[in-house]
Amino acid sequence: MTGTPETAAQGVVVAGIGHALPPRVVTNAELAQHLDTSDEWIRTRTGIRQRHVVDPGTATSDLAVEAGARALASAGMQAVDLVVLATTTPDHPCPASAPAVSSRLGLGAVPAFDLNAVCSGFVYGLAVTTGMLRSGAAGSALLIGVDTFSTIVDPADRATAFLFGDGAGAVVLRAEPGGCGILDVELGSDGGLQQLIQVRSGGSRQPISADPADGFFAMQGQAVYRHAVAHMTASTATVLSRVGWSVRDVDWFVGHQANRRILEATAARLGIPAERTLVNLDRVGNTAAASIPIALAEAAAAGDLRAGHKLAVAAFGGGATWGSAALVWPELPPSG
Repeated sequence: MTGTPETAAQGVVVAGIGHALPPRVVTNAELAQHLDTSDEWIRTRTGIRQRHVVDPGTATSDLAVEAGARALASAGMQAVDLVVLATTTPDHPCPASAPAVSSRLGLGAVPAFDLNAVCSGFVYGLAVTTGMLRSGAAGSALLIGVDTFSTIVDPADRATAFLFGDGAGAVVLRAEPGGCGILDVELGSDGGLQQLIQVRSGGSRQPISADPADGFFAMQGQAVYRHAVAHMTASTATVLSRVGWSVRDVDWFVGHQANRRILEATAARLGIPAERTLVNLDRVGNTAAASIPIALAEAAAAGDLRAGHKLAVAAFGGGATWGSAALVWPELPPSG
């Protein structure tokens, strides 16, 4: 989404925020009991020490409803005009999960749809919802980033099993003439990199396979690291330039919480010091499309985000997809 800073600054603000994490916590020590790894190995390479994981019977939509309800309560709103669910792990391949989430929240017959840009999903969702609000197609929207990657990761895979946690984060966005909130969003993709992050079976290219391994998440870690740092850095620099900010103007850099090394390398390339980089992956792991809104919700609840703070957010995900956004944080009541 492009536009001058003056155009981009018109009219879309964050009105509420909330998040949800499953109660079950899985520590590195617990994983080390059945994986050839250790707590120290995981922490030194990723920064993760624990993650939240859904119990059997809990679905992606359950977390989405909980986070969405908290965001609506934060906004003091009982209705919105649009629901967008950013997820790679819907309840079912068909239908989409967003209409069910909307129904369970009592939002009526509003448009609701899923969006899949993997770990970039929340940033892509910001672009879609902000564009619809600016166009007048809706006056308010509920955007939820939610994933339960524990349901698609091979628990015996030493390369991926320790990386991911489950969770949901949600924001209510509202059209507000003259409001200064979501200033600009920059997106990109490269389908030539689709092999870096994949679940091979279950789609039309390769229907459900007799080999269970084909149904699990697979990732080429070193290549993902290189491309994530490069694209998140370039995308953030682009969006900051478009809104007229220097890195000194940024109060908080909020990167996709994939790996501490990725966050540190991206922030370092941008010239943003570590003390202005939000990090919560040590407690929640990589929650995919939910990672940025969970980090925002936790920081808001802790009082680290204050009205007027300038934020740069960035993500990289399968596809490959990437994106960044510049926004000004509003005055909000404490989030649940």
